[in-house]
Amino acid sequence: MSWSEILRWQAKQQNQGRERVLPAILVQAASVETPELFYNLKSTTKGLNPTEVSLRLLKFGRNEVAAERKINPLVRLWGNFKDPLSILLFILGIIAYLAGDIKTTSLIVVMLFLSVTLRWWQELKADRAVEKLKAMVRITATVVRGGKEIEVPLKHIVPGDVVHLSAGDMVPADLRLIESRDLFINQATLTGESLPAEKHAPKVDVSKYDNQFDLPNICFMGTDVVSGTAYGLVLATGQKTYFGALAQELGYEKEVTGFDKGIENLTWIMIRLIAIMVPLVLIINGVGKGNWLDAFLFALAVAVGLAPEMLPMIVTVNLSKGAIAMSKKKVIVKRLNAIQNFGAMDILCTDKTGTLTEGKVALIKYLDIVGHENKLILNYAYINSFYQTGLKNLLDVAVLQHPEVAGKKIEEAYKKVDELPFDFVRRRMSVVVEDKHGRHLLLCKGAVEEIIKCSTRVQVGSELIKLTKAHLTSHESMINDLSGEGFRLIALAYREVPQAKRVYKVTDETDLILLGFLAFLDPPKKTSKGVISLLAKNGVGIKVLTGDNQLVARKVCQEVGININSMLSGSELGDLSQGRLINMVDEVTVFYKLEPAQKEIVIKALQKRGHVVGYLGDGINDALALKSADVGISVDGAHDIAKESSDIILLEKSLLVLKDGVREGRKVFGNIEKYIEMATSSNFGNMFSVVGASIFLPFLPMLPLQVITNNLLYDLSQVTIPTDEVDEEYLIKPRRWEIDRLQRFIFYLGPLSSIFDYATFGLLIFLFSALTNPALFQTGWFVESLISQTIIIHAIRTNKWPFIKSRASWPLIISTILIILVGCWLPYSPLVSVLGFIPLPINYWLWLILLLVTYFILAHLVKRWFAKQFRGI
Repeated sequence: MSWSEILRWQAKQQNQGRERVLPAILVQAASVETPELFYNLKSTTKGLNPTEVSLRLLKFGRNEVAAERKINPLVRLWGNFKDPLSILLFILGIIAYLAGDIKTTSLIVVMLFLSVTLRWWQELKADRAVEKLKAMVRITATVVRGGKEIEVPLKHIVPGDVVHLSAGDMVPADLRLIESRDLFINQATLTGESLPAEKHAPKVDVSKYDNQFDLPNICFMGTDVVSGTAYGLVLATGQKTYFGALAQELGYEKEVTGFDKGIENLTWIMIRLIAIMVPLVLIINGVGKGNWLDAFLFALAVAVGLAPEMLPMIVTVNLSKGAIAMSKKKVIVKRLNAIQNFGAMDILCTDKTGTLTEGKVALIKYLDIVGHENKLILNYAYINSFYQTGLKNLLDVAVLQHPEVAGKKIEEAYKKVDELPFDFVRRRMSVVVEDKHGRHLLLCKGAVEEIIKCSTRVQVGSELIKLTKAHLTSHESMINDLSGEGFRLIALAYREVPQAKRVYKVTDETDLILLGFLAFLDPPKKTSKGVISLLAKNGVGIKVLTGDNQLVARKVCQEVGININSMLSGSELGDLSQGRLINMVDEVTVFYKLEPAQKEIVIKALQKRGHVVGYLGDGINDALALKSADVGISVDGAHDIAKESSDIILLEKSLLVLKDGVREGRKVFGNIEKYIEMATSSNFGNMFSVVGASIFLPFLPMLPLQVITNNLLYDLSQVTIPTDEVDEEYLIKPRRWEIDRLQRFIFYLGPLSSIFDYATFGLLIFLFSALTNPALFQTGWFVESLISQTIIIHAIRTNKWPFIKSRASWPLIISTILIILVGCWLPYSPLVSVLGFIPLPINYWLWLILLLVTYFILAHLVKRWFAKQFRGI
């Protein structure tokens, strides 16, 4: 195909309205023979040598797309300035400067600098921490280099590499197939098509294809192998791939989670509160006192005081701290915001193999159809597992490691002719071998019902008998007995095939002779029962989603202590309407005989019931479920596509590790919630105090500079909240955003702080004649406001008695003490003239201590009552 033809083909794509077309090199590669392809890319069937790989890495760069690029620190810093709260502070600073209030402007600049730079610094630390965590989990590809197949990280793939693909692999780059066997590729990430596309190696006439994704010999980065095997020659990597170029065009945007939306909603609630209060304060003070400039500057300061500018930093620090803490418990977080979903999870869906069970499958029995042990079954199973090159699962490993056949030399007795790889539709696989007598045997193993469908005869001893309903009834009874004992069964069949035939298809899996069954045992973990009980105590229910049959699933659940309400099969699920499934999904504990797509259906039904769903999986057939779950959880030893689809990777496949991760997620959310409850309720209470004081006072209740200084010190006292611990009672239930409950909290706790503000006003006016001494009033309220806001975190952070039954972390205690001491020192410091303070009478401090102690106790009692009333703690 000439370059002019390629250009015309691309123009055809553009005329049909396609947003992107294939790079010319890929189109040309699809239309040439394999030798020419190797020649063009200066490669061979033995792959590249290490020196050439190094040179190509320097020339083409790492095999990484735009989403993997690190964000420039300066770009990130500028991005933090674009946060709504930062923009608000910036605007207020400009207004203060234009109004001529340089002192207020300076403090606003300091606050903006602290808010943005602290968040920026913590985000950089978080990024470094996450990169270190991700480095602990490597996704690799199998390449041929120097004539040998080796595993290398995806980012080290270069153009000219020969890649070996098998079921479960991610396609690591854009490549042209040079050899394939029953290869099906899932291209949903690029095309949206749910059905896999069949691919094969020969060259094609590109002009016959309207859609680039229909090219049968081209595979794209970002897709994954559903079934079959293949070798491909890498044509493009990184940003030169279709997926990489598309990602670069679209830019990298973080997925918006429920957690992100909750933070954004809270931010806008506070901004709306400011939008209502500031004009009200301006009008009241401007009309009542006649000085509109002072009223304007005071309203401006109030707006600054109401903005929770430390919220982004508090969130970032908590999430990064949580990720590091979870890594110490062998839980690797790929996406920080997934931590909160981990804590909010109330349903965990899981397969049983390797989670509820040991994941160390052993072949225990090999029986013919009447239940007699038959070594021919074992030998044929060993040959099948030995020669297959596709997906080797735990059952294959168990066959190969069986003591009676492990290490057996079969290459001389049997030579491989062809292979029909496993897929999740057929649920079987076959190899064709030639024995030493020249006979060709097709050996097929797989799910019992699928093998029986393909069988017409049965072998008992050396006798071949037609497969009848009587045989089926007999073997069904034996299978049920074995399944009831917890055995997992697969069937094995065979037939002799023509010697002249060298290439076989799925249609050749017919007229088989059923030889018998292989019984495997995967014993439950000793720790599963206790961990499931702990998860239940922590509000996480377990649902088992498995491809095994009903009897095996029931046996395992009974042994690990899962109480089964009801069970539902994949076929029964397929007959249900969506509405019917949603109504009954809560009651079903075990879903068995599921196809991969049905796991996703179950998860979505649970989500529509209002659950936060986690899914733990490690197989190819788990990819859809992992992507659909609120938090996808996989293990380090999982298939590539499972790890790539997950938010969290477990270095140990253990429910005990999950329990620790769930609690850490709730701890992270708890510390974020502390700040939000404190900031929102305090700001709401300040609204009543400021408005009321502005109405009856002939002067401003606090000078603008005093308001901003108060807010700056208050913010500094809260920087250490992420270091705090969370009460055990808080960790026993799933936690998520409850905006209605938060609003109730604001309405109960906010006015309480105003009551004590008004008590302070009365104290200053009636006992200390502050109505004629504005500086005394402003100083007295500044001290009371700062101290009351600072100490209230210790009442809000726990439902137990603070300092007695629940103590804050030492950094939080120290920061609050230091800020209180600074607040007490300021009226006597050299800064009194700058801030407009005067020394307070000694007896005022005695009254203030009484007020603060009373407020602290009452706030704690109201918080405890509120928690029992609206949270059930």
